[in-house]
Amino acid sequence: MSSPQIEEFSKKLIEYVRDSAIRNCDTRLHPDARDPVAKRWREAISKGSPETLARVMIPDIVDSTLAQLCRAIDQELLQLSFTASDGKSTNLPADGGGELCGWYMGSDGWRAKYSKERFVDDFSDLK
Repeated sequence: MSSPQIEEFSKKLIEYVRDSAIRNCDTRLHPDARDPVAKRWREAISKGSPETLARVMIPDIVDSTLAQLCRAIDQELLQLSFTASDGKSTNLPADGGGELCGWYMGSDGWRAKYSKERFVDDFSDLK
């Protein structure tokens, strides 16, 4: 049986990360959605191949989920700390300064810097 603290964490994780990411992705399927991701999904849907659609959607869905996690930390909805390999810890909401989501999604952010998998930078033209 988990502790009350673990139960609170799990509830917040599901509400602020998982459920938010699902809602975010669901809105992109709405016919009136005009953001770049929604347009990319519609184009992939029109090509008719389930494999093409999945290859387009998978990184966007993962990015949406991780962005929601960063947002929840930035907004101090999740009070998390991280201990680096050198043993030093950091308080993510305080030390991140509300910028984790931007650092993750930005054109020269964590995805571009560290990912070995595909992603689309929808803001590359804003540099």
